Amino acid sequence: MPLHARRWLLIVRDAAIVVALSTALALGANALRAGGRGIPLVARQPYETLVPCPDTVAEAPPIEPGDAGARGDLLVDARGAAEFARWHAPGAHSLPFDYLDPTPADAVKRVAKSGARRVVVYGDGADPDSGRELARELAGRGIRNVVHVRGGAPALQAQPKRGAP
Repeated sequence: MPLHARRWLLIVRDAAIVVALSTALALGANALRAGGRGIPLVARQPYETLVPCPDTVAEAPPIEPGDAGARGDLLVDARGAAEFARWHAPGAHSLPFDYLDPTPADAVKRVAKSGARRVVVYGDGADPDSGRELARELAGRGIRNVVHVRGGAPALQAQPKRGAP
């Protein structure tokens, strides 16, 4: 038998040994799982593959634009930094919402430590509204009394100024 054929034969043999040992180790570990509840080798029922991500979100009710900004409210702008720089409600804090990344834990802690009686979040007013989504995320992460402004920043901008005729 030529040398290169023998080399390939050894490679295939070694690969088969690694596969056999790995399989035996995996099946043994599965059999020893806590309470004998190993992962079934054949699915007993179909797996649901198109399900929502198990994000921690809760409901945050909507409020009308005229109800936002009362005394004791913490206003949070969920839009990007550029939109916040162009216009934001007086006293609002910028906390941009990202649909793909969770809100940083330190930002959630700052909101929790604010001492506000209510957290009012507004976003871009689109569908889905970034303000509604950030409010739901904050509520799901333990912040209480979180609401979002129906219609977002465009609805707030359209509100007449307080004290104006």
